[in-house]
Amino acid sequence: MFENMSWGKRNRLASIVAADGHALMLAIDHGYFMGPTTGMERPAEAIATLLPYIDSLMLSPGILSSCISNSFAKGIVLRASGGNTVLDADIDDEELILEAVEAIKLNASAVAVSVFIGSEHGHQTLMNLTDMINAASKFNLPVLGVTGVGKALKDRKEKRYLSHASRICAELGADIVKTYYCDGFEEVVVKCPVPIVVAGGPKLDTDKDVLELCYNVIQCGAIGVDMGRNVWQHAYPEAILAGVHGILHGGLKVKAALDLVESLKNDKTRRKELFVETKEDVATSRLH
Repeated sequence: MFENMSWGKRNRLASIVAADGHALMLAIDHGYFMGPTTGMERPAEAIATLLPYIDSLMLSPGILSSCISNSFAKGIVLRASGGNTVLDADIDDEELILEAVEAIKLNASAVAVSVFIGSEHGHQTLMNLTDMINAASKFNLPVLGVTGVGKALKDRKEKRYLSHASRICAELGADIVKTYYCDGFEEVVVKCPVPIVVAGGPKLDTDKDVLELCYNVIQCGAIGVDMGRNVWQHAYPEAILAGVHGILHGGLKVKAALDLVESLKNDKTRRKELFVETKEDVATSRLH
């Protein structure tokens, strides 16, 4: 999969992609533009029981420094683009918020840069990606290209657009592409010459929906998922993540994974709700 890369880059990627070729990333970087999202008000507490199931964390530099123990020994994918919030007209007006050398100082396994292809600021975001790829190459630091959509592109989670955006990320030099699942997703994978991980996106309606997403992306040829809200906003985060892990790394099918999730639902694994979730909170969490 990464045979033609340098030893240093392959070593960093080995902390993201497991020996079986699959990657289970836990995305907790939503606060960089959403603020304190429900379920991630206190990151260190929210992820404490989830870490045994994952291969890597995707998070912002500030949360890494303030909330993650220096004994953490799994992959670290640092959010490297930003500069907007859900209060803005859209979220595509991004710049780089992290230098490659600073990511190395934080012992990152990789950095992630979003691109919003076809948006008002699409060119700028593509240059963000290329600038980071060029800077990161000096340190053999892998780069994830993330195909963002934003408000103006909210209907673009379909095959033609995602194939287009994913291929462009790969053409510019991204080592891994993070994109969305869609009908005909196997075509998106075939047309992208680098490995793909799939975003979980906003919270899905049922456990079956979450697990079918994970199962389907692997069947279509993606190497894994980057799950966020569908885990830490779940009523039983550890249970649903165990099911996802079972599919990615245990070879479980959806029914067996569902049974595993149900068996782990109890008072101990129930998410502790720190605050009452308002209608505004729900609407904000479903924006992107």
